[in-house]
Amino acid sequence: MPGDDYRAIADELAAAIGEGRLRPGDRLPPLRRFARRRRIADSTAARVYRELGRRGLTVGEVGRGTFVRTAPPAPEPALAEPGGHRIDLELNFPVLPGQPALLASSLGRLLQQDDTMAAALRPGAAAGTPAARRAAARHLARAGWVPDAGRLLFAGSGRQALAAAFATLVPPGERLGVEALTFPVVKGIAARLGITLVPLAMDEHGVTPDALRAAVPLRAVYLQPALHNPLGTTMPDARRVELAEEMRELELFAVEDAVYGFLRPDLPPLASLAPERTVLVDSLSKRLAPGLTLGFLVPPVRDAGPDFAAALRSGAWTASGFALAAAVRWLDDGTAAAVEAEKRADAAARQRIAADRLAGQRLRTDPHSYHCWWELPEPWRADTFVAAAARHGIAVTPSGAFAAGRGHVPNAVRLALSAPPVDVLADALDVLAGLARRTPEDAGAD
Repeated sequence: MPGDDYRAIADELAAAIGEGRLRPGDRLPPLRRFARRRRIADSTAARVYRELGRRGLTVGEVGRGTFVRTAPPAPEPALAEPGGHRIDLELNFPVLPGQPALLASSLGRLLQQDDTMAAALRPGAAAGTPAARRAAARHLARAGWVPDAGRLLFAGSGRQALAAAFATLVPPGERLGVEALTFPVVKGIAARLGITLVPLAMDEHGVTPDALRAAVPLRAVYLQPALHNPLGTTMPDARRVELAEEMRELELFAVEDAVYGFLRPDLPPLASLAPERTVLVDSLSKRLAPGLTLGFLVPPVRDAGPDFAAALRSGAWTASGFALAAAVRWLDDGTAAAVEAEKRADAAARQRIAADRLAGQRLRTDPHSYHCWWELPEPWRADTFVAAAARHGIAVTPSGAFAAGRGHVPNAVRLALSAPPVDVLADALDVLAGLARRTPEDAGAD
């Protein structure tokens, strides 16, 4: 291995992290000691450590050293090294052309109403206002299911709504079941709340009823039945019914993440099958935009709703008055519905591009989803493929970021399709398809 090829050394360490030979929390050797062991220059060792940090695999702590991360990092707009335009297939925050003007036009009318604006400047509350609850209930309704407007609660974001649901249902030190591949933010929330995550086995349809039974005792389970992140797949009706029955038998609550549910308005949520056992969480982050978000929490029917409201208040997770007023405006005047309809068409179009440009590859997804799961061909490994893509200015996410436990991690990457313009997306997927047809050695020779 050439001594000055810092990327190859970084790939080697990334593989060790992905395979568990370097574990979360492990400390890497001091820079100069690492350089001596590898017989490389200190400057080359520094580039290796910077590259690992850029990939989100390590974190440096002043005065302590460099450590393998214990949780996925917060997304950063870092450029791949060497520099170049970064094509983001990591994050899914779709904002369509023309959307800012549409939202601004609707918001302008809100700002002109003195009484509405005055109310928006007051502190927010977990229960919002009656008008806000009615508007949100109408908008969250799908496939015959309508949430009880009188029970609906508001958070600053979907992530805060998740945190409140977990804090209410799962005391510190207790166990929360999650899909074996899950939304990475859930791992961070659980760590901060002192909750133990229990990965649940999945098949091609999602979490299995047998996995729920095998994992007890659990205080609750976190599920993504519609357009699962990262797999992009949707749980069939029969599996939802089975899980609802199992939840009743085990007296188990489910936290249903419905943030992508607006892309499948034909599909009733799990909350419609087990309303007394399900907490539904949604938000405006995908429906509208991450900077305009608002979280929704629908408690189980017949359950003590004040517990969830108390968690929102004590965690400082309630929505602001202005965000709530703006959201009600967009929900009531049809702006949100128009944006969502355009996004459903946009997601379907991007899925067709992915199917065309990655034809022949092993993809898992739903034709309505904004992301897909790519099981890589041999001899590629997820971390080395991520590194190779980064050298072409394309950011993708390795499977290890989604693993809830230390068991087998599929050799795959997640592709988030929403951010680039469609022509840039098509070109990026062509590049990735070309990489997959080569060997890592050939790809690294460019």
